[in-house]
Amino acid sequence: MKTVLITGSSNGFGYLSALTLARNGFNVWATMRDINGKNKTKKEELENFATKENIAITIAELDVTSDKSTQDLVERILIEEQNGIDVLVNNAGVMYVGITEAYSLEQVQEQFDTNFFGVIRTSKAFLPLLKRSIDGLIINISSLAGRLVFPYFGIYCASKFALEAYSESLKYELKPLGVDVSVIEPGPYPSGLLYSGPKEVDITALKSYGEMADVPKAMLQNFEQFYKSDSSPNPQEIPNAILNLIKMQNGNRPIRQAVGIDYNTNDLNNRTSSIQENLIKDALQMEHLL
Repeated sequence: MKTVLITGSSNGFGYLSALTLARNGFNVWATMRDINGKNKTKKEELENFATKENIAITIAELDVTSDKSTQDLVERILIEEQNGIDVLVNNAGVMYVGITEAYSLEQVQEQFDTNFFGVIRTSKAFLPLLKRSIDGLIINISSLAGRLVFPYFGIYCASKFALEAYSESLKYELKPLGVDVSVIEPGPYPSGLLYSGPKEVDITALKSYGEMADVPKAMLQNFEQFYKSDSSPNPQEIPNAILNLIKMQNGNRPIRQAVGIDYNTNDLNNRTSSIQENLIKDALQMEHLL
């Protein structure tokens, strides 16, 4: 039975993935922040499901922006899991939507600390355990906004573009060590991300946009109405995609796949994959990494 660790399991894709994987026979560590405070109810919900359905879910504290929190969890797993973990699902994330110029440098750093540095932090911490697995795997939850640019999502897009580059480089470098890396790029889903980020704090910059400063709010309202319609996509598609990736043979997993309404992102991925592969194979003479 493979052991899977999921970050950001208090809601959205992480919550659904914890239940989906546990119900399919996996030993799941569902991690989240503040399990005895803000997320206590979510913790208890997952524990009740585990007891009622006799499935393996362990709830654990993890703040991906904290070195101490991450290391504390590594040490706990080393004690409680004889074989460590086999799969790391980096799902924790936050979405800043607004006038890009009006976000402060500190806010940009906060966005990156969760969406980008948080993934690096957990990956570095758990890779020693993943390398011990016979089928180590990292699944990074990115976004279409890691391949396409959406106006007013500039800071969020930047964090996800960075995540995509990091993930692909890591995939090449870890292949000889037997650890796979794959990226899932969700389209728009009612996952709880929409209003997860703060408002812009640079009021001077914000005022310089006049009426245009209200456009991001209007965009969010349009998405919100779409999510309430009969055409809204089912967030369960992401846990299903994660499950399918885990079941695939090591070395045959795609580097990335867009799931849901993709705005032709999968076409973009297919068109650029040959260029990237030619770089590795022909220009760099590193075909063994493909």
